[in-house]
Amino acid sequence: MATIFMDPVTRIEGHLSVRTEIDEGQVKAAFCSGEMFRGFEVLLKGRDPLDAQQITQRICGVCPVSHGTASVFAQEQAYGTTPAKNGRLMRNLILGANFIQSHILHFYHLCALDFVDIAAVTSYSGDDRVLGALKAWVASQSASHVTFPAAPFLPRFEGNYLKDADANLLAIRHYVDALDMRKLAHQMAAIFAGKMPHVPSLVPGGLTESVNADKIAIYASILGKLKIFIEQAYVPDLLAVAGAFPEYSKIGRSGGNFLAFGGFPQSDDNADRFFPAGVLVQGKLTTPDISQITEDVGYSKFSSASGLKPAVGETVADPKKSGAYSWLKAPRYQGQPMEVGPLAHVMVSCQSGKNQAINGQVNAVLAAAKLKMEDLDSVLGRHVARAIEAKVLIDQCGRWLDELNPDEPSSIEYTIPESGQGAGLMEAPRGALGHWLEIKDKKISRYQCVVPTTWNCSPRDDHGTPGPVEQALVGVAVADAQNPIEVARVIRSFDPCLACAVH
Repeated sequence: MATIFMDPVTRIEGHLSVRTEIDEGQVKAAFCSGEMFRGFEVLLKGRDPLDAQQITQRICGVCPVSHGTASVFAQEQAYGTTPAKNGRLMRNLILGANFIQSHILHFYHLCALDFVDIAAVTSYSGDDRVLGALKAWVASQSASHVTFPAAPFLPRFEGNYLKDADANLLAIRHYVDALDMRKLAHQMAAIFAGKMPHVPSLVPGGLTESVNADKIAIYASILGKLKIFIEQAYVPDLLAVAGAFPEYSKIGRSGGNFLAFGGFPQSDDNADRFFPAGVLVQGKLTTPDISQITEDVGYSKFSSASGLKPAVGETVADPKKSGAYSWLKAPRYQGQPMEVGPLAHVMVSCQSGKNQAINGQVNAVLAAAKLKMEDLDSVLGRHVARAIEAKVLIDQCGRWLDELNPDEPSSIEYTIPESGQGAGLMEAPRGALGHWLEIKDKKISRYQCVVPTTWNCSPRDDHGTPGPVEQALVGVAVADAQNPIEVARVIRSFDPCLACAVH
């Protein structure tokens, strides 16, 4: 039995350590460790509730919009109010832009180097100035033999990349283009957000930004550029990877349980959502019941009571706790670990039939990738699901843009009660996100967040059941224990964000 430590796992957000136990070339057990404590839930106590949507956005610089939105959802429930229609639509447009930016970031800048050989650009002989400049830089880095921090493509994993030279070079070019596309997506969000990444305009009751024809036109123009990139670069590059690595449609299954709270409200009361909600356990679909969510801490570095529901949750740090190996709690739904994220959105949507736009794209992309529905619970399936989301959201953002009315307000008035409770449930780019808020004497008395990566990268629960990533790694074949690229590919397919998970 050999033990492999990936510490830290690179090309993810935050600090994750993964220990795998290898026997006869296969992973027999895995342990995910979040390696820091931040304490947002503790520092929010006693503060004005209106501080929450600004402070919780600092949980993450990649998906701050999700935390701000979940916070105002929780406040609106506690205050007994709903947002103005323009405010609801603009929130969707900001969040949609953030999803698109995050999915482009994940595929190209976090995961592409697992499949695309950047060093192959040294054989480029064309006249593309970007590839020419990259060729010179890669050659100098390779000659220096310096692997950190400038050259993330070193060391190389021979035989583990796209073998089609043209597809490889095109993906490299798109890797560079994706930097500009992410910038455009940030700019698109900032039109209504005020600025990015942390949004000052999010408030209970809607948004502080107003609607006018210029903002609508600029957003639409950028949206068109992103649509072209997604359709002509992102999806073709994904299909090239899927064709070159078909074995990854059988690797990285997380256990068959999926949870989605539903995302992007299409009614002011938050009931109708563009991404449908659902709990899928071994093929059976039910409606989520948040009273069934608990958080175990048996293997987590907290002395809080274990098995508490988030509405009465506690966050008491215990860094020296015996037997604990992670700063993540272990969320469970009816005692079961659940995978959340784009794959969960797709699985729930296909099972429920509530979003024909998603279902149509699933059929089209699966056919183009020569995959079957049962192949989705895999490394490739997670990448496919993100691309599908990006395509669907590009079109839907155009529809929400058409619904905006410059003659109507973007927010409504509200009153903070002496006491109240609220739960803000939504979908972030990485999956199901919940903020639970309790108010006493017009101050925050309790605040709990259950974050997508807390679900996916959770440690074992009190019964010893591994979390989804820990389960997905079991059975993975590792060709070289010194360079376990197979393990890295599985982990990165979940797009972990430890900054969120250890909030």
